[in-house]
Amino acid sequence: MERPKIPRLSRRLGQHLVTDEGILRRMVEYARISPSDIVLEIGTGLGNLTKFLSEKAGKVYTIEMDARLLAIAKENVSSKNVVFIHGDARKVELPEFTKVVANLPYKISSDITFKLLEKDFELGVLMYQLEFAKRMIAKPGTPDYGRLSVNVFCKADVEILEELPPEVFFPPPAVCSAIVRLRPRPPPFEIANWNLFSRVVEALFQHRKQKVRNALIHSSGRLFPSMHKKELKNFLIRFPNDLLERRVFELKPEDFERIARLLTSP
Repeated sequence: MERPKIPRLSRRLGQHLVTDEGILRRMVEYARISPSDIVLEIGTGLGNLTKFLSEKAGKVYTIEMDARLLAIAKENVSSKNVVFIHGDARKVELPEFTKVVANLPYKISSDITFKLLEKDFELGVLMYQLEFAKRMIAKPGTPDYGRLSVNVFCKADVEILEELPPEVFFPPPAVCSAIVRLRPRPPPFEIANWNLFSRVVEALFQHRKQKVRNALIHSSGRLFPSMHKKELKNFLIRFPNDLLERRVFELKPEDFERIARLLTSP
């Protein structure tokens, strides 16, 4: 793909444009887009991916916060089925869509991913930093396993489709990237209180290598703000010892729900 004249891009904002047309076409193919689909794109860039999406989808909504890039994209994409939205995808109200295909600005990957997973859609094909993608699919007990792994597991099936080197982007990022397919689904176990579950996951992973017993004690300010440490130690008697003696990073996602329920049991 011939590189067009473009304004200076911001590494600080995570602006890295895909320069390989084959990669863009494969992203569209991975999404299995049909004329009945309404596709959301976040990070319009120059409109290179937008153009390919518009050839397959019934309608495309594309969001870009950089007015300079959006102006160029509007010149590059003349399809009548494309709606351009100027704004920060973290803040604008997302339209209804069936699929999302995007080269996400890496600085906002986490915020955007969880905003997307609050919506009802069929499938996403998204570009992430490779390190971030590996954390999304990490299993309990592995070095990459953490809060992101648990929260994503509870909302979607995720697979890495391709790993990409920096040189397929302009400007090249300092890291490798990955194309990820994401299929939203209900959690594989019942979560009684999402807010409490999320708080437990966040608090315990602040102490990921500690045993659960110690992690709960050290998280008392977040989880038990009105309970003294002596009361807390007595309170923890109700917890199964096999759970308390495990390291936080060894817990399965459903174990965090067990802990959340024990915290609220009479």
